[in-house]
Amino acid sequence: MTATAYYNEIDPFAAAWLQNLIDAGCIAPGVVDTRSIEEVTANDLKGFTQCHFFAGIGVWSYALRCAGWPDSRPVWTGSCPCQPFSQSGKRRGFNDPRHLWPAWFYLVSQCHPHVIFGEQVASKDGLTWFDAVQFDLEKAEYAVAVVDLCAAGFGAPHIRQRLFWVADAAYKQHQECLPGREESHCPQSGRSPAELTGYCLSDGVAYAGSDGRQRRLSGREDSPREVVNGSAGCGGTDNSTSPVNGYWRDADWLFCRDGKWRPVKPGIKPLVNGTPGRVGQLRAYGNAIVAPVAETFIRAYMEATQ
Repeated sequence: MTATAYYNEIDPFAAAWLQNLIDAGCIAPGVVDTRSIEEVTANDLKGFTQCHFFAGIGVWSYALRCAGWPDSRPVWTGSCPCQPFSQSGKRRGFNDPRHLWPAWFYLVSQCHPHVIFGEQVASKDGLTWFDAVQFDLEKAEYAVAVVDLCAAGFGAPHIRQRLFWVADAAYKQHQECLPGREESHCPQSGRSPAELTGYCLSDGVAYAGSDGRQRRLSGREDSPREVVNGSAGCGGTDNSTSPVNGYWRDADWLFCRDGKWRPVKPGIKPLVNGTPGRVGQLRAYGNAIVAPVAETFIRAYMEATQ
């Protein structure tokens, strides 16, 4: 097994989990580095095809595979710590020592990866954070696109509102071959400027699920349409993901003392006080991105740039 991926994760429990997933073949084969990202240098990343920062339990790598992105295709990913910008935290923002975008961007500016995927909490402070990220990336000649998505829109029984963003270094080259930019297409790609930057991603990803609505499969004007909730269109069947046929379709629902129903994994037993392994698992799950959401976002980018 050739190590093609680099995983950076400082939490020992999550790092051990990452190694187990690598050994089991669930994510791209690679090396787990438990140092702080502030200690990592560009030289440390030489020879790796994919680099995953703030790797957690490897969901970005898993989502890439699910989306059809091969392990051999270069990419960087990262979900910077959300605590400085979360409504549930102290909201210290850019003054929080866990604001580590500057350290990650330093590596980006040194290595200039072709494609970067990222994610952040979709709070007001999170949007302010993304403004700074977009400014830095565009200054480094990346085209940047962002979509505000929630897990509930993909059939999940929880909201988990997040900003998913992508940065593409190739757009600068496409832009240079577009004399009229807004009206022209690049002869090498046949794509419009909107498609090259990824601004058409929202049509390919976001779907509210309202009755009588139709959605495009890839966000392009000439794309076929599919039926949504029985609406007229091509195909004649409803293949959309919903709370009853999606990833979470087998969840068990527990009625809690506060009068609310909550989903749990089928067959799972309630958390027992004093079980540190479960606490570590829940912390890792809580810090992870939602794989079906990331997978769909990656697929939309691939369709928009193929």
